[in-house]
Amino acid sequence: MTWLRSLLFLLWFAGVSALLSLVFCPVLLLPRGATVWLARTWARAAFWGLKIIAGIGWEIRGVPPNGPVLVASKHMSMWDTLALWLVLDTPAIVLKRELLYIPFYGWFLWKATAIAIDRKSGAQALRKMNHAAQAVLAEGRPILIFPEGTRKKPGDAPDYKPGVAGLYSLLGVACVPVALNSGAYWTSFLKYPGTIVLEFLEPIPPGLKRGAFMAELEQRIETATRQLLEA
Repeated sequence: MTWLRSLLFLLWFAGVSALLSLVFCPVLLLPRGATVWLARTWARAAFWGLKIIAGIGWEIRGVPPNGPVLVASKHMSMWDTLALWLVLDTPAIVLKRELLYIPFYGWFLWKATAIAIDRKSGAQALRKMNHAAQAVLAEGRPILIFPEGTRKKPGDAPDYKPGVAGLYSLLGVACVPVALNSGAYWTSFLKYPGTIVLEFLEPIPPGLKRGAFMAELEQRIETATRQLLEA
């Protein structure tokens, strides 16, 4: 049954994604707000199918942040990006530049003001990321980053990259850690029924030294994530 429901959801998700991408492609010519609306519509349609077809609901714990803040989230599945896009106020997502080359998906990401980075550029990439992030904060919007840089399976050893500390230091804003347990329900193909929890933790105030910040961020996210997975 799980395999069948997972297949049906995959067909639903692919169909909705293809339809919205093709029908609403002209939205890319309109102001950014139109793309934001389309992205939210896509995410809601995906979550509707996830609930009805695969039996996966979701729950928010803690207080989602508003305004110019850095949000650092655990990353286990594509679900995370969809959920945080719905919950946060039009966030700019820090992602690898290669994602922007994906037809339709990448184009909409670019239009929605994603902050793309080239991991091969080193310090230059951080400077460009900081410049783009400052512009987003000036608009009163949050910045979303996945500090491990890639998706992790439940139980994988953490691997936090220094880019999040660089942003935190340069921007001088609070950082809100986010824990979740999506990897227990959304895998690459199989979707297991249950309730995914997205938990916003207490903000880390600005001003910590890089080492202290990284240790605090990892400890908070990993502890809360482990508790969610074990619940």
